Amino acid sequence: MAAPCTRRVAILQSNYIPWKGYFDLLNSVDDFIFYDEVQYTKNDWRNRNRIKTAHGVQWLTIPVRQERLAQKISETRVYDAGWGTRHWRTIAQNYSRATYFEHYRSQLEELYCGPNSEFLSQINQRFIRTLNAMLGIDTRLHAAADFQVTGDRTRRLVELVQAVGGTEYVSGPAARAYLEPDQFAQAGIGLTWMSYEGYPGYPQLHGPFEHQVSVLDLLLNTGPDASRFMLSFPNQPAAL
Repeated sequence: MAAPCTRRVAILQSNYIPWKGYFDLLNSVDDFIFYDEVQYTKNDWRNRNRIKTAHGVQWLTIPVRQERLAQKISETRVYDAGWGTRHWRTIAQNYSRATYFEHYRSQLEELYCGPNSEFLSQINQRFIRTLNAMLGIDTRLHAAADFQVTGDRTRRLVELVQAVGGTEYVSGPAARAYLEPDQFAQAGIGLTWMSYEGYPGYPQLHGPFEHQVSVLDLLLNTGPDASRFMLSFPNQPAAL
């Protein structure tokens, strides 16, 4: 009798132009669920990320309104429609000399300067879908809003995994502080932890090497070879 197939699932809030680790987790599973039905948190990765510039690492922040404490990420609105043009101008100024800037220029410019939603969650998900295509990631994407879940924090995750037919939940390491592994075990779902250790360096502009920046930095500097500098793809080069 053939062994049952494993169907791996990850669940995370959508982030703005996330770092490469986010995409490694996404690429490590069969199904990925955007968990934007939870509280929006200020000064987090939901609406901002970092790029490298000639003057050091710089934040790019989407201006949003937090109208109440319990506001969900999916309910969070952008209040300045000009943010995309400004962000694109900053990226173009600082990455125009990157090896693959021209390779991705038209696609990224359309992403930033074309029509965008007023909702942060929809913007983030649109960017992530485009970046997935650039990286060659074909994981199935879902939104938590499409499923009915109840219970405490861990129970809701268990039910989301079950909703897409998952048999294993892959979690980021920060969730060790609050997840209850017994609930996954009782539901017959395996639980594994993603590790972000061992990233190789890659050719990078503007001073000392920095891993904690948007995946745009990796793409614009390494282009089609970007996956070779990530953990979830084979054929990594030696660290620079």
